[in-house]
Amino acid sequence: MTPEERKLWYDFLKTLDVTVNRQKVIGNYIVDFYCAEAKTVIELDGAQHYKEEHHQKDIERDDYLSSIGLTVLRYTNRDVNSNFRGVCFDILRHIQKNQ
Repeated sequence: MTPEERKLWYDFLKTLDVTVNRQKVIGNYIVDFYCAEAKTVIELDGAQHYKEEHHQKDIERDDYLSSIGLTVLRYTNRDVNSNFRGVCFDILRHIQKNQ
C-alpha cells in the first residue's frame, strides 16, 4: 500500500462498523478498497493517474464497476494528505447512504 492508502486504512476504514476489503479483485480489476455492504469502491490516485493513458484506463475501470452497480469514489493522494477529515466524512456519507 502507498503511504496514503495506509493512512486511510489504519486511521479510518479499518475502524468502521462495516467490512471494508483492501486490494479486492472485482472482474479484471484490483480496487484499492471495497465495501460490499454499501456497494462502494474507494480509489486513491497518485500522480500517474493524470497521464492520459492511465486516465483512460481509470475511465474504463469506473465504467465497468458502475455497470455492475458499484459506486466509485476517487480521491487524490493530495486530498488524503491535505484534507483527511473531509475525505473520511465524504466516504462515510456515501457508505451510510448506500447501506
